[in-house]
Amino acid sequence: MSDKKDKEAKPKKKGGGMMLKVGAAAALLAVGGGGAYGLVAAGFIGGNGHGKEHEDKNPKLIKKGEEDPYAPAKKEGEGGEGSGGHEVDGEGGSEYRTAYFSFSDDFTSNMKDSDMLVQVSLACSTHRDYRVILWLQKHELAVRSALLTTLADTPGEEVQSAEGKARLQKRLVATINKVLADAEGFGGVDAVYFKTFIVQ
Repeated sequence: MSDKKDKEAKPKKKGGGMMLKVGAAAALLAVGGGGAYGLVAAGFIGGNGHGKEHEDKNPKLIKKGEEDPYAPAKKEGEGGEGSGGHEVDGEGGSEYRTAYFSFSDDFTSNMKDSDMLVQVSLACSTHRDYRVILWLQKHELAVRSALLTTLADTPGEEVQSAEGKARLQKRLVATINKVLADAEGFGGVDAVYFKTFIVQ
């Protein structure tokens, strides 16, 4: 009878040892898997950066009084007599500072479905950091070409009214922003201004 008890006890002992080994292996897998997930989520492994927020590298809006990290350094004495060499922003209006860019030459184009000819001098503005101005300088040739195409696609009667000119300004903004977005991934121009506007 004691032999019978020993035989019954031995299988139970083996089964208990096997359960302990399986449990330990499962615990190690859980800890290892949790650690690996934590490393992936933190962005240390995997390269997907699930744990990292996507950093927006587009030009940022610059509030009045803020320093623009991309603006060129001012030369000594720049800014005129008595100005102290820095910009002075008003307290009203837009909360963002405005930077301007003037195109170096006038634009001359025929008008669509008309014998009219338009000659305009243009400037544009942005509330974003100075990278937009740098991109305008860098891609001025491509922007000029696109603006001439937009002017040539404008009916002559449209530029005869203030409303038509305002619509043309919006199309010119869209044209510039498309060229910049295609070249640099971001537009950033807020408005276009007519410095001169002659229709013949």
